[in-house]
Amino acid sequence: MTKSQVPTKSQTGNLQIPKHIAIIMDGNGRWAQKRKLPRIEGHRRGSVSLKEAVKACVEFGVKHLTVYAFSTENWKRPKEEVGFLMNLLSSTIDREVDELNKNKIKIRFLGRISMLPEKLQEKIRSAEERTKNNGRLNLNIMLSYGGRAELTDALRSIVKNNVKSDTIDEDLISGSLYTAGIPDPDLLIRTAGEMRVSNFMLWQIAYSEIWVTDVLWPDFRKKHLLEAISDYSGRIRKFGGI
Repeated sequence: MTKSQVPTKSQTGNLQIPKHIAIIMDGNGRWAQKRKLPRIEGHRRGSVSLKEAVKACVEFGVKHLTVYAFSTENWKRPKEEVGFLMNLLSSTIDREVDELNKNKIKIRFLGRISMLPEKLQEKIRSAEERTKNNGRLNLNIMLSYGGRAELTDALRSIVKNNVKSDTIDEDLISGSLYTAGIPDPDLLIRTAGEMRVSNFMLWQIAYSEIWVTDVLWPDFRKKHLLEAISDYSGRIRKFGGI
């Protein structure tokens, strides 16, 4: 789609807006490298893109936005980078939670949260408590998250509850995931051009439409989200049927 083909705000009424958008926010490091900047600067600029995406989702009427912020594999990165990311998240919560609450946005952090620093866990619990009754947009931050880890934890929960094997079905598994009660993503967006799902929501994206852009995450803006929604709107979803 060329720039001239990207729909304007006045045209969104003709588009089918996804109820749930999930985003793999990729390319922070490459963005910084291209500019001969430290990788942490890419993460800092990436947080600006997330704020823009949240605003755009509210404007377009998206009800659920799920973003891949920090994976279980990311713990293997250099200690300095991991520490910066934890501090960036902490400061972002401090800076943004009032505005999120004011705009009726509910925030949840999903993943192996117990692996995070205790002070960050406290801030997470506080932010979730403050915004729990909001319903304009549900913002899900996948943190210390991995799709295989999520499925492993779900199965452990099922076994712990002594569920009989013949009663296990898809609904039970879905209800045992971190995302219990959240509809599966209609649209999965990946930035930076990589053609893989990187252990993200492996159960939930079974029938998600996928849209990949070469745009690096720090450069991702409302016009790109609108382009993805426009592309999604033109697809026919069959869910395995005819």
